[in-house]
Amino acid sequence: MKFIKSVIQEMHEVTWPNARQLRKDSSSVIGLSVFFVAFFALVDWLIQLLLSSLK
Repeated sequence: MKFIKSVIQEMHEVTWPNARQLRKDSSSVIGLSVFFVAFFALVDWLIQLLLSSLK
């Protein structure tokens, strides 16, 4: 029970993000994810192009 009480106490001390900060963080994650998807797709396409030209 001591563990549960300490978890509850710690949860009261947590600073939760407001809606604006949550939107900002979420858009950053989504934007970076889209960027890396595009980057790795481009790298993959270039490698395939290079390997197919070597045949």
